[in-house]
Amino acid sequence: MVMSKFTQPPSLKPFKLALIQLGNISATKSDNIKHAREMILKAAFAKPDLIVLPECFNSPYGHVHFPVYAEKIAFKPGEPYDIGKSESESVKMLSSAAKECSTWLIGGSIPERDANSDNVYNTCTVYNPQGELIAYHRKVHLFDIDIPGKIKFKESETLTGGTTLNFFDTDFARIGLGICYDIRFPELAMISARQGCQILIYPGAFNMTTGPLHWELLQRGRAVDNQLFFSMCSPARDTTAVYHAWGHSMVVDPMGKVLCKAEEGEQIIYTDIDPQVFEEARAGIPITKQRRFDVYPDVSVAN
Repeated sequence: MVMSKFTQPPSLKPFKLALIQLGNISATKSDNIKHAREMILKAAFAKPDLIVLPECFNSPYGHVHFPVYAEKIAFKPGEPYDIGKSESESVKMLSSAAKECSTWLIGGSIPERDANSDNVYNTCTVYNPQGELIAYHRKVHLFDIDIPGKIKFKESETLTGGTTLNFFDTDFARIGLGICYDIRFPELAMISARQGCQILIYPGAFNMTTGPLHWELLQRGRAVDNQLFFSMCSPARDTTAVYHAWGHSMVVDPMGKVLCKAEEGEQIIYTDIDPQVFEEARAGIPITKQRRFDVYPDVSVAN
Protein backbone atom coordinates (compact mmCIF):
# COMPACT_ATOMS: atom_id res chain seq x y z
CA MET A 1 0.00 0.00 0.00
CA VAL A 2 1.40 3.39 -0.95
CA MET A 3 0.83 6.10 1.60
CA SER A 4 -1.13 8.61 -0.44
CA LYS A 5 -4.01 9.51 1.89
CA PHE A 6 -4.86 8.80 5.48
CA THR A 7 -7.12 5.90 6.28
CA GLN A 8 -8.10 4.59 9.69
CA PRO A 9 -5.54 2.04 10.91
CA PRO A 10 -6.55 -1.21 12.57
CA SER A 11 -6.53 -1.21 16.35
CA LEU A 12 -3.18 -2.33 17.72
CA LYS A 13 -3.56 -5.80 19.22
CA PRO A 14 -1.05 -8.04 21.03
CA PHE A 15 1.14 -10.00 18.63
CA LYS A 16 4.37 -12.00 18.57
CA LEU A 17 7.18 -10.76 16.36
CA ALA A 18 10.12 -12.90 15.18
CA LEU A 19 13.35 -11.54 13.69
CA ILE A 20 15.68 -13.88 11.79
CA GLN A 21 19.28 -12.68 11.94
CA LEU A 22 20.29 -14.80 8.98
CA GLY A 23 23.81 -16.16 8.58
CA ASN A 24 25.63 -18.41 6.12
CA ILE A 25 24.95 -16.10 3.17
CA SER A 26 27.14 -17.34 0.33
CA ALA A 27 27.81 -16.56 -3.31
CA THR A 28 25.26 -19.21 -4.35
CA LYS A 29 21.79 -17.68 -4.49
CA SER A 30 19.91 -20.98 -4.45
CA ASP A 31 21.68 -21.98 -1.21
CA ASN A 32 20.81 -18.63 0.36
CA ILE A 33 17.15 -18.98 -0.57
CA LYS A 34 17.04 -22.55 0.73
CA HIS A 35 18.63 -21.56 4.02
CA ALA A 36 16.30 -18.58 4.45
CA ARG A 37 13.32 -20.91 3.98
CA GLU A 38 14.70 -23.34 6.56
CA MET A 39 15.06 -20.52 9.07
CA ILE A 40 11.55 -19.22 8.39
CA LEU A 41 10.15 -22.67 9.12
CA LYS A 42 12.28 -22.87 12.25
CA ALA A 43 11.05 -19.49 13.46
CA ALA A 44 7.46 -20.56 12.84
CA PHE A 45 7.67 -23.26 15.54
CA ALA A 46 7.07 -20.55 18.16
CA LYS A 47 3.93 -19.49 16.25
CA PRO A 48 4.76 -15.79 15.73
CA ASP A 49 2.21 -13.60 13.98
CA LEU A 50 4.93 -11.88 11.91
CA ILE A 51 8.38 -13.09 10.80
CA VAL A 52 11.07 -10.74 9.45
CA LEU A 53 14.18 -11.48 7.37
CA PRO A 54 17.19 -9.14 7.02
CA GLU A 55 18.32 -6.87 4.21
CA CYS A 56 19.69 -8.62 1.08
CA PHE A 57 19.17 -12.15 2.34
CA ASN A 58 19.64 -13.86 -1.04
CA SER A 59 23.02 -12.37 -1.98
CA PRO A 60 26.30 -11.16 -0.54
CA TYR A 61 25.97 -7.55 0.62
CA GLY A 62 27.69 -5.09 -1.70
CA HIS A 63 26.80 -2.73 -4.52
CA VAL A 64 28.84 -4.79 -7.00
CA HIS A 65 26.66 -7.83 -6.23
CA PHE A 66 23.24 -6.22 -6.56
CA PRO A 67 22.95 -6.25 -10.40
CA VAL A 68 24.22 -9.85 -10.53
CA TYR A 69 21.65 -11.20 -8.07
CA ALA A 70 18.74 -8.94 -9.10
CA GLU A 71 15.37 -10.54 -9.87
CA LYS A 72 12.34 -9.18 -11.67
CA ILE A 73 9.29 -8.91 -9.42
CA ALA A 74 6.91 -6.67 -11.41
CA PHE A 75 4.61 -5.95 -8.46
CA LYS A 76 2.01 -3.20 -8.88
CA PRO A 77 0.51 -1.91 -5.62
CA GLY A 78 -3.23 -2.40 -5.44
CA GLU A 79 -3.28 -5.07 -8.14
CA PRO A 80 -3.42 -8.86 -7.58
CA TYR A 81 -0.04 -10.50 -8.03
CA ASP A 82 0.23 -13.90 -9.70
CA ILE A 83 2.92 -15.77 -7.75
CA GLY A 84 2.83 -18.64 -10.24
CA LYS A 85 3.91 -16.33 -13.06
CA SER A 86 6.57 -14.49 -11.05
CA GLU A 87 10.10 -14.46 -12.47
CA SER A 88 11.53 -14.15 -8.95
CA GLU A 89 12.61 -17.37 -7.26
CA SER A 90 12.98 -15.47 -3.99
CA VAL A 91 9.38 -14.22 -4.17
CA LYS A 92 8.14 -17.73 -4.90
CA MET A 93 9.97 -19.12 -1.87
CA LEU A 94 8.77 -16.35 0.44
CA SER A 95 5.18 -16.78 -0.69
CA SER A 96 5.34 -20.53 -0.20
CA ALA A 97 6.91 -20.20 3.26
CA ALA A 98 4.35 -17.64 4.46
CA LYS A 99 1.51 -19.88 3.29
CA GLU A 100 3.03 -23.02 4.81
CA CYS A 101 3.55 -21.26 8.15
CA SER A 102 0.24 -19.38 7.99
CA THR A 103 1.98 -16.21 9.11
CA TRP A 104 2.70 -12.69 7.94
CA LEU A 105 6.20 -12.41 6.47
CA ILE A 106 8.41 -9.41 5.74
CA GLY A 107 10.89 -10.88 3.29
CA GLY A 108 13.86 -8.75 4.23
CA SER A 109 15.04 -7.30 0.95
CA ILE A 110 16.48 -8.52 -2.33
CA PRO A 111 18.01 -6.74 -5.31
CA GLU A 112 15.17 -6.13 -7.79
CA ARG A 113 15.52 -5.37 -11.49
CA ASP A 114 12.69 -3.22 -12.78
CA ALA A 115 10.50 -5.01 -15.32
CA ASN A 116 10.37 -1.98 -17.62
CA SER A 117 13.89 -0.58 -17.33
CA ASP A 118 17.41 -1.56 -16.38
CA ASN A 119 17.09 0.07 -12.95
CA VAL A 120 18.02 -2.05 -9.94
CA TYR A 121 16.39 -1.44 -6.55
CA ASN A 122 16.86 -2.73 -3.02
CA THR A 123 13.34 -4.05 -2.41
CA CYS A 124 11.40 -5.39 0.55
CA THR A 125 8.34 -7.58 -0.11
CA VAL A 126 5.51 -8.51 2.28
CA TYR A 127 3.27 -11.60 2.31
CA ASN A 128 0.06 -12.41 4.15
CA PRO A 129 -0.66 -15.82 5.76
CA GLN A 130 -2.23 -16.98 2.49
CA GLY A 131 1.09 -16.41 0.72
CA GLU A 132 -0.12 -13.41 -1.26
CA LEU A 133 2.36 -10.63 -2.05
CA ILE A 134 0.50 -7.59 -0.73
CA ALA A 135 3.07 -4.78 -0.31
CA TYR A 136 6.61 -3.75 -1.10
CA HIS A 137 9.10 -0.99 -0.39
CA ARG A 138 12.01 0.10 -2.55
CA LYS A 139 14.80 1.60 -0.46
CA VAL A 140 14.40 5.35 -0.80
CA HIS A 141 17.75 6.63 0.48
CA LEU A 142 20.86 5.11 -1.07
CA PHE A 143 23.80 4.33 1.18
CA ASP A 144 26.52 6.58 -0.21
CA ILE A 145 29.08 7.24 2.50
CA ASP A 146 32.82 7.87 2.72
CA ILE A 147 34.42 7.85 6.17
CA PRO A 148 38.18 8.18 5.52
CA GLY A 149 40.19 5.25 6.79
CA LYS A 150 37.09 3.29 7.81
CA ILE A 151 34.48 2.65 5.12
CA LYS A 152 33.50 3.78 1.64
CA PHE A 153 30.30 2.45 0.12
CA LYS A 154 28.37 3.81 -2.87
CA GLU A 155 25.01 2.13 -3.50
CA SER A 156 24.21 4.70 -6.18
CA GLU A 157 26.85 3.11 -8.42
CA THR A 158 24.43 0.26 -9.13
CA LEU A 159 21.09 1.06 -7.44
CA THR A 160 18.22 3.47 -8.02
CA GLY A 161 16.29 4.94 -5.09
CA GLY A 162 12.59 4.23 -4.63
CA THR A 163 10.04 7.02 -4.80
CA THR A 164 7.24 5.95 -2.43
CA LEU A 165 6.64 5.56 1.30
CA ASN A 166 4.82 2.36 2.17
CA PHE A 167 2.89 0.55 4.88
CA PHE A 168 0.59 -2.43 5.12
CA ASP A 169 -2.32 -3.37 7.37
CA THR A 170 -2.74 -6.64 9.23
CA ASP A 171 -5.53 -7.56 11.63
CA PHE A 172 -3.23 -6.62 14.54
CA ALA A 173 -1.32 -3.50 13.41
CA ARG A 174 -0.46 -1.01 10.71
CA ILE A 175 3.20 -1.55 9.88
CA GLY A 176 5.45 0.94 8.12
CA LEU A 177 8.36 -0.13 5.95
CA GLY A 178 11.87 1.15 5.37
CA ILE A 179 15.28 -0.31 4.60
CA CYS A 180 18.51 0.33 6.50
CA TYR A 181 19.78 3.84 5.52
CA ASP A 182 16.16 5.07 5.40
CA ILE A 183 16.31 5.25 9.22
CA ARG A 184 18.69 8.22 9.08
CA PHE A 185 15.99 10.37 7.50
CA PRO A 186 13.43 11.11 10.25
CA GLU A 187 10.83 12.43 7.85
CA LEU A 188 10.04 8.93 6.61
CA ALA A 189 9.32 7.68 10.13
CA MET A 190 7.36 10.83 11.03
CA ILE A 191 5.11 10.50 8.01
CA SER A 192 4.56 6.80 8.63
CA ALA A 193 3.59 7.49 12.25
CA ARG A 194 1.18 10.27 11.30
CA GLN A 195 -0.38 7.98 8.74
CA GLY A 196 -1.31 5.63 11.58
CA CYS A 197 1.59 3.16 11.73
CA GLN A 198 2.04 1.67 15.19
CA ILE A 199 5.27 -0.18 14.39
CA LEU A 200 8.02 0.46 11.85
CA ILE A 201 10.16 -2.41 10.60
CA TYR A 202 13.32 -1.78 8.59
CA PRO A 203 15.47 -4.69 7.37
CA GLY A 204 19.02 -3.34 7.60
CA ALA A 205 22.73 -4.09 7.53
CA PHE A 206 24.78 -1.53 9.45
CA ASN A 207 28.53 -2.10 9.44
CA MET A 208 31.29 -2.24 12.04
CA THR A 209 31.84 1.53 11.85
CA THR A 210 28.28 2.85 12.00
CA GLY A 211 26.78 -0.05 13.95
CA PRO A 212 28.45 0.59 17.32
CA LEU A 213 27.70 4.31 17.04
CA HIS A 214 24.19 4.54 15.69
CA TRP A 215 22.33 1.20 15.29
CA GLU A 216 20.61 1.26 18.67
CA LEU A 217 20.63 5.06 19.01
CA LEU A 218 18.69 5.63 15.80
CA GLN A 219 16.09 2.97 16.57
CA ARG A 220 15.47 4.28 20.06
CA GLY A 221 15.33 7.83 18.72
CA ARG A 222 12.79 7.04 16.02
CA ALA A 223 10.69 5.05 18.53
CA VAL A 224 10.64 7.86 21.11
CA ASP A 225 10.15 10.70 18.61
CA ASN A 226 7.13 9.00 17.10
CA GLN A 227 5.88 7.01 20.11
CA LEU A 228 5.73 3.69 18.31
CA PHE A 229 7.50 0.33 18.21
CA PHE A 230 10.60 0.21 16.02
CA SER A 231 12.57 -2.79 14.77
CA MET A 232 15.53 -3.48 12.50
CA CYS A 233 16.56 -6.96 11.33
CA SER A 234 20.21 -7.44 10.35
CA PRO A 235 22.16 -10.24 8.70
CA ALA A 236 24.49 -12.11 11.04
CA ARG A 237 28.09 -10.95 11.12
CA ASP A 238 30.42 -12.84 8.78
CA THR A 239 34.06 -11.79 9.15
CA THR A 240 35.01 -13.81 6.05
CA ALA A 241 32.78 -11.62 3.86
CA VAL A 242 33.86 -8.31 2.35
CA TYR A 243 31.08 -6.44 4.23
CA HIS A 244 30.90 -7.11 7.96
CA ALA A 245 27.36 -6.58 9.26
CA TRP A 246 26.94 -5.29 12.81
CA GLY A 247 24.16 -7.74 13.69
CA HIS A 248 22.26 -7.00 16.93
CA SER A 249 18.76 -7.15 15.42
CA MET A 250 16.38 -5.58 17.90
CA VAL A 251 12.92 -4.32 18.83
CA VAL A 252 12.36 -1.05 20.72
CA ASP A 253 9.13 0.06 22.42
CA PRO A 254 7.51 3.55 22.26
CA MET A 255 9.33 4.64 25.44
CA GLY A 256 12.72 3.72 23.97
CA LYS A 257 13.16 0.47 25.90
CA VAL A 258 14.97 -2.32 24.04
CA LEU A 259 12.61 -5.30 24.26
CA CYS A 260 14.95 -7.85 22.70
CA LYS A 261 18.32 -7.85 20.98
CA ALA A 262 20.37 -10.46 19.16
CA GLU A 263 24.14 -10.89 19.42
CA GLU A 264 26.37 -11.05 16.33
CA GLY A 265 25.77 -14.57 14.97
CA GLU A 266 22.84 -16.30 13.33
CA GLN A 267 19.91 -16.17 15.72
CA ILE A 268 16.11 -15.97 15.88
CA ILE A 269 14.72 -13.60 18.48
CA TYR A 270 11.11 -13.11 19.55
CA THR A 271 9.17 -10.47 21.42
CA ASP A 272 5.55 -9.85 22.32
CA ILE A 273 4.18 -6.48 21.24
CA ASP A 274 1.98 -5.03 24.01
CA PRO A 275 -0.56 -2.36 22.95
CA GLN A 276 -0.76 -1.08 26.52
CA VAL A 277 2.78 0.29 26.28
CA PHE A 278 1.83 2.12 23.09
CA GLU A 279 -1.32 3.58 24.62
CA GLU A 280 0.32 4.60 27.90
CA ALA A 281 3.22 6.32 26.14
CA ARG A 282 0.88 8.47 24.07
CA ALA A 283 -1.46 9.21 26.97
CA GLY A 284 1.28 10.04 29.48
CA ILE A 285 3.39 12.20 27.17
CA PRO A 286 0.79 13.47 24.64
CA ILE A 287 3.09 14.90 21.97
CA THR A 288 0.71 13.73 19.24
CA LYS A 289 -1.73 16.38 20.52
CA GLN A 290 0.82 19.08 21.34
CA ARG A 291 2.57 19.69 18.03
CA ARG A 292 2.69 23.34 16.92
CA PHE A 293 2.02 23.32 13.21
CA ASP A 294 1.40 27.06 13.49
CA VAL A 295 5.12 27.37 14.24
CA TYR A 296 6.59 24.68 11.96
CA PRO A 297 5.20 22.66 9.02
CA ASP A 298 3.70 19.18 9.21
CA VAL A 299 5.99 17.05 7.05
CA SER A 300 3.18 14.51 6.53
CA VAL A 301 1.10 17.03 4.58
CA ALA A 302 1.98 17.51 0.92
CA ASN A 303 2.82 21.05 -0.16
